[in-house]
Amino acid sequence: MSKKEDVLQIHDLKDMLNKTKEIFKNKPAYKIKDENKKYKIITHKEVRDMIDALGTALTTLGLQGKRIGVIGENRYEWEISYLAVVCGVGTVVPFDKSLPENELKRLIERSEVEAVIYSEKYEQTLKKLVLEETGNLKRLISMDSKTHKNGIYSWSELIEFGEVLLKNGNRAFIDSEIDPEEMRIMLFTSGTTSESKVVALCHRNLCSNLMDIATMLNVNSDDRFLSFLPIHHVFECTVGFLLALYRGAQTSFCDGIRHMQENYKEYKITFAACVPAIFENMYKNVWKKLEKDGKKEDTLKLLKKYKDATMEKRKKVFKDIHEMFGGHVKTFISGAAAIDKNVVQGYRDFGLNLLQGYGLTETSPVVAIESDEFKKAGSIGKCYPSLEVKIEEPNSEGVGELLVKGPTIMLGYYNNEEATKEAIVDGWFHTGDLAKIDEDGFIFIMGRKKSVIVLKNGKNIFPEEMENLINRIEGVKESFIFGKSNKKDKDDIRVHAKIIYDKDIMKLAYKAETEEEIHKAIFDRIKDLNETMPAYKGIKGIILSEKPLIKTTTNKIKRQEEMKMIEQ
Repeated sequence: MSKKEDVLQIHDLKDMLNKTKEIFKNKPAYKIKDENKKYKIITHKEVRDMIDALGTALTTLGLQGKRIGVIGENRYEWEISYLAVVCGVGTVVPFDKSLPENELKRLIERSEVEAVIYSEKYEQTLKKLVLEETGNLKRLISMDSKTHKNGIYSWSELIEFGEVLLKNGNRAFIDSEIDPEEMRIMLFTSGTTSESKVVALCHRNLCSNLMDIATMLNVNSDDRFLSFLPIHHVFECTVGFLLALYRGAQTSFCDGIRHMQENYKEYKITFAACVPAIFENMYKNVWKKLEKDGKKEDTLKLLKKYKDATMEKRKKVFKDIHEMFGGHVKTFISGAAAIDKNVVQGYRDFGLNLLQGYGLTETSPVVAIESDEFKKAGSIGKCYPSLEVKIEEPNSEGVGELLVKGPTIMLGYYNNEEATKEAIVDGWFHTGDLAKIDEDGFIFIMGRKKSVIVLKNGKNIFPEEMENLINRIEGVKESFIFGKSNKKDKDDIRVHAKIIYDKDIMKLAYKAETEEEIHKAIFDRIKDLNETMPAYKGIKGIILSEKPLIKTTTNKIKRQEEMKMIEQ
């Protein structure tokens, strides 16, 4: 953790790149594998030179001041494209790589992009959209094509072209000035195209967040990041990609969820940000391996013996477990959704530093995070130095909507003044999340305001809290808590759960194979769970399924869509 005055001050992302170029010039910015599985190192100086070259070429193509989309898997070309656009060309519009063709078309129209930089997978779709004269879309730039062909520009040839222009004295991009208050990033919120809003961000938003992160987390040029979460999402974009360049760290890209732990070892990863589901699954796998190797009982004894030991001591005691994550991990960050506090504590008991963070697209994104110095299992840490937080209309337990104020708050929702005025009142952004703040300043998220179930007796049920409890049941993959009206009294809401189960584990753990046997096995565990809770929280009924819940690309349950499925 650094003091604010020790953190490099930056006004905009171009300023960040310029100031850090000399500091980290020979340090590796990326370590990647080529088509032949050979490793390639790209230095921080080379990255900044490529940004200047691509930006110069894009400016020469007449894209100055235009909106440019970027779509593709996590890769260094995506990151360089994003920065080239945002640091002197125009406004960048990152698209979700999982969008179907009809939704991508709609977002291209809504964002009014004139060019899209893309990876090969999207070529046929984008060529079709250009031919259909979709919105303002005119130019396509392929990250994978080696040469310009059929009206499509090659990303690598544009960089070569930009290098020639720079040598010949073209300084249009390099000398372009950035207004840190001007909209330069357009982000679509999760949801369908009709529901999604466009979040307008500026350089000040992101740079303020980067400086805050640097005051809270111990990240430096010796760190090695693993990029896994969708890079179009502002959590990965800021906490992964931009933070690594700001602090002079090295980034490698994950080969896929099945290869994640292998990649930790391969690249000697020290820092990674993921969603809770990933950390929870890896934690379960640790215990499965310990059981398989006959080490579970010995490990439990060691955990008891060293429960009050320092993190450094636990790292030595549980060295074998650290090796499962490559043996070099310094910090894990969990964000984008709530994580089971027992899992957080479990990692820490092994000497693995798992910290929780919290934020939203509209807050660029991080509002609060735990640090090495300030952490409390179950909390999201304390708010950032540049921000203020407060609880609006807290109830008797101190729970109310979390409001945030400060320089990371978005400019607003693009072309949606009504939604902006509703979200930002007197400078305070209404997060839509219910929270409480303890006497030490730690923030605890209770759940989404919209998803809270209010019972007839006035008690509130926070679905996320109960879902974490259900998800611990052996054989349960995930769950969804919802309220269901009593047939005799519509105002009498009862708590129900939709549970996604693992068929193989049900057979192995409970010898349950038929629907009736599986239902009985799970409901017996639910009854046990009910015994540990107040009666009003008791789960009255369950729905079982093997089909995964409907989720966003950051693994959040789409609650409204799930309810529609249940009510059909």
